[in-house]
Amino acid sequence: MLLDGFAQGDWRHLLQDYREHKISVGHFSTQAFAMVKADRLTLLEATKDKFKIRAGFHELVTYCSRKGFRLVIVSNGLEFYIKEVLRELGLEKLEVHAAQTQFCADGLKVQYIGTDGKQLDDGLKEACIKSFLKEGYRVIYIGDGDSDIRPARYAHQIFATGELLTYCKEHNLKCKSFNSLNDVVEALKLL
Repeated sequence: MLLDGFAQGDWRHLLQDYREHKISVGHFSTQAFAMVKADRLTLLEATKDKFKIRAGFHELVTYCSRKGFRLVIVSNGLEFYIKEVLRELGLEKLEVHAAQTQFCADGLKVQYIGTDGKQLDDGLKEACIKSFLKEGYRVIYIGDGDSDIRPARYAHQIFATGELLTYCKEHNLKCKSFNSLNDVVEALKLL
């Protein structure tokens, strides 16, 4: 939506290359969002009330909080709008790892920073899950897209829908399907 409304250039060509795995997410985001010259407030105003939160999100947050589980959002999206959505939901304390954004006159500067503080061109989700495993966490992964395939393989338990579910089924990767995050909460109660 932000690229459609504000990019000054052919960002769709970059998207096609990314979808065909010709370029990394870091390359796509860096190049595509550099075409956006709008400021933070303009972009946040354009996205206001346009996000749809998956059903059961609040229930998942509440359940994890009650059980003492560390709930982490790791996204290939941009941190500034993810955090704004969470703030509007009253959930600004949730841990988020996503593309960090600087607003500059010549376009947005986007970069992915791993949990070790180093810049990544690709694999933020994978780097995060490896870091959590190294810290001794049991990782339960919830995902729906192509970018979730590599990192989900490291998880102790996968909850999948969309492209991730299709991949898991085609490659006999054990997972539990879900429609809403309420399904995940109910399954977590059985673990």
